Amino acid sequence: MRINPETVERIKHAADIVEVVGDFVSLKKKGANYSACCPFHNEKTPSFNVNPVRQIYKCFGCGAAGDSIKFVMDIDGIGYGEALRYLAGKYNIEIEEEELTDEETIRQNARESLYIILNYAKNFYQHQLHNSEEGQAIGLSYFRERGFTNEIRKKFELGYSLDNWDSFSKEALEKGYSAEILEKAGLLIHKEGSQTAGYDRFRGRVIFPIHNIAGKTIAFGARILKTDKNQPKYLNSPETEVYHKSEVLYGIFQAKNAIRSLEHCYLVEGYTDVISLHQAGIENVVASSGTSLTVEQIRLIGRFTPNITILYDGDMAGIKAALRGLDLVLEEGLNVNVVLFPDNEDPDSYVRRVGAEAFKAHLKKASKDFITFKTEILLQDAGNDPFRLAAVIQEVVNSIVKIPDAIKRQVFFHRTSEMLRVDEQMLITEGNKLLRKQHTAKPTERQPRQSNATPEGPRQEFHQPEGPDDLDALFSDGFGPFAGEPDAIPFVAEEVEAFQRTKLHYQEEAFVRLLVVHGARELEPTITVCQYVLGQIEGIELKDPVYSHLLTLFRENFNRNHVLTTDYFLQHHEAEIRNLTIEWLTQKHELSELWKEKYEIYVPFETDVLDRTAFNNILRLKKAFIEEKMKVCLQQAVHAKTEEEQHAVMTEFMFYKGISMAAAKELGSVIG
Repeated sequence: MRINPETVERIKHAADIVEVVGDFVSLKKKGANYSACCPFHNEKTPSFNVNPVRQIYKCFGCGAAGDSIKFVMDIDGIGYGEALRYLAGKYNIEIEEEELTDEETIRQNARESLYIILNYAKNFYQHQLHNSEEGQAIGLSYFRERGFTNEIRKKFELGYSLDNWDSFSKEALEKGYSAEILEKAGLLIHKEGSQTAGYDRFRGRVIFPIHNIAGKTIAFGARILKTDKNQPKYLNSPETEVYHKSEVLYGIFQAKNAIRSLEHCYLVEGYTDVISLHQAGIENVVASSGTSLTVEQIRLIGRFTPNITILYDGDMAGIKAALRGLDLVLEEGLNVNVVLFPDNEDPDSYVRRVGAEAFKAHLKKASKDFITFKTEILLQDAGNDPFRLAAVIQEVVNSIVKIPDAIKRQVFFHRTSEMLRVDEQMLITEGNKLLRKQHTAKPTERQPRQSNATPEGPRQEFHQPEGPDDLDALFSDGFGPFAGEPDAIPFVAEEVEAFQRTKLHYQEEAFVRLLVVHGARELEPTITVCQYVLGQIEGIELKDPVYSHLLTLFRENFNRNHVLTTDYFLQHHEAEIRNLTIEWLTQKHELSELWKEKYEIYVPFETDVLDRTAFNNILRLKKAFIEEKMKVCLQQAVHAKTEEEQHAVMTEFMFYKGISMAAAKELGSVIG
């Protein structure tokens, strides 16, 4: 089925970019826009910008850009149709669909098929928990024994798998799902040597559905309740196209709003830890599901808060093993605290024993920053052994230098020197040695857009224009020598090759940006920016293929008495044009309102000075063309074979230089 166009428009109109992005990252108001650390690449300083007026986002670090639908597609790795369905669900829009052709059905996104069967499995397991005799007697009794209410079971969509070989797969196959998709989703295991027969992966277990950040079921965790030495206590879904264990945190969907609002995240180990704390009113909690914490999981938390507290049970051997991996959290710039529980207690058992209020009080009382906690643990082991104490110092310094913020490092060097009873400067010196050895890769700078245009272009025949030599006359009639420029290079993105951005290229970009962003605005009644600009550049063609293509679009539509708007380019079918438009609409820096008020600074908007901006852009573009021609003349003068040829070339050069100087004077540039 395909969503009909009217429903798509309703979804687009309803989906607010700030609300949609805010479900996945913690946005901060910054002037008229919002900012955050980009969810698509690793960064410490926010460069991700959300524009609520234009309903677009743009990252100045990695270049990611788009609207609400594109954001959902990229953040969750899903197709266009699935993103629309997610947004329709978020805004309670009833989806009206049309039949797909056979060919379209075949091409249907495989990921969407996995989401569909996983959702079906989740509903099946929930039904078995509440409606089957076995589910009620075993699974429901287990959850009730742990104190899980009906409300909390629904919140986490808990279920039960019957204790037989094929109860789920048999029903799924009868409903029309293929054995292939069941196997790809990790729900069916084929018998060795058989392509048809198989059995359910989950049998006789309580089921914990695992959700992605958007709330879709992507996998399952399952706990066996009977004693069976041949079976693992917990069984998880295998890695699939939609489930990568190292990138997922159990409970992130249910916890993300609380984490964002409280600006803090608690990290636990197991499913029941998360559920018990939610039931106790502590909702800003997620679990690593028994795995060592990964960089991807840390960054997922970092989208919502820089503050994380890790809750450990009393198993000292497990704590020491975990300490070695927590430097990753420091490297990502998060503020890490640790809370330890009494022996033989974990968050689940402790909160059920002491109650919600006593549990919260323990969190406040027992919380320690990670460096202090690590130092205390290592000192206990070292005792008075000088060699082991030296190793402790080295280990702690190794952790401190992982902290990206220099001020925080200084604070921890000072505090640790007191705990270790060593000279602070000695710690700093050792830390500096380690920092010098680190070769942290700098983020790759965004590469300039590609083009197959050469900076100089073909040499033109020179013809001395007649008439007055003032600037306006020289710029009239297609700009003299450039009236015979060849047609624009066809816009073929696949054939584009890298080239060095020149001054001409920058001026072309500024010129086309003005058209795309402000072309439909009126400079004065009945005269748009587009009409004025096109009238001033008659005969000029742009070197860059994308800019040339955009200029052609404006010209063709203007000849049909139609001026293209910015929205046309935001919805353009070419991704490069959409991304360029978003980039041109998004300001990387904005003057603080506080500074404006304090120092009475008035910064005019571009729309306030459009007439002058348009004139200057045209002048700069023509000046850049001239300077490219001057470069060609100088190259030709160097290779001239006769004095007469050299004289002719230099005469042409001086003609161009005269125009360039006149343009520079008009622009107020310094003339050398």
